[in-house]
Amino acid sequence: MSSTATWQVVIDMPREKAWAILQDLSKAHNYVPGIVDTQITTSQKTGVGASRKVYMSKTNAMDETVTEWNEGYGFRIRLHKGPKDSPFPKSYFLYKLEDDVPGKTRLTTEMGYVMPGGAIGRLLDKLLINSIVRGRIRDVALSMKLFYETGQPTKPAALKQLRAQLS
Repeated sequence: MSSTATWQVVIDMPREKAWAILQDLSKAHNYVPGIVDTQITTSQKTGVGASRKVYMSKTNAMDETVTEWNEGYGFRIRLHKGPKDSPFPKSYFLYKLEDDVPGKTRLTTEMGYVMPGGAIGRLLDKLLINSIVRGRIRDVALSMKLFYETGQPTKPAALKQLRAQLS
């Protein structure tokens, strides 16, 4: 049984402009909390098969490979470390852009994953893990909003302030 965590936010820019930023896979460290660097690891820079390595520190990295590409609207990436799934079995992240009111874009961020451990893993997910994942997915969406609207890498203080404004 798989779990998902989803968050939506409206970005103050047209979808086409948001897509121009989103499709650059090398920019994740500007808007994903905890990521300090991003490196493209394939000759292909966009589309299905493009891959990047995101670093939480100089030595702790995770691979992300595009598995679906919807030109102008978003993509889905598989989260893994080399050939192994990470941080959960069969985990993915989805970025989706939709037109909102004129001049604005609705961004959906979603993470899907399978908890290991059978019934105990599912219970742990229900009681704790999914709420943690939802919080991280929310923070990615809000950080993307800040980065897209300002052009500046999102700082923890700015993210905290936006979370407070929206709660």
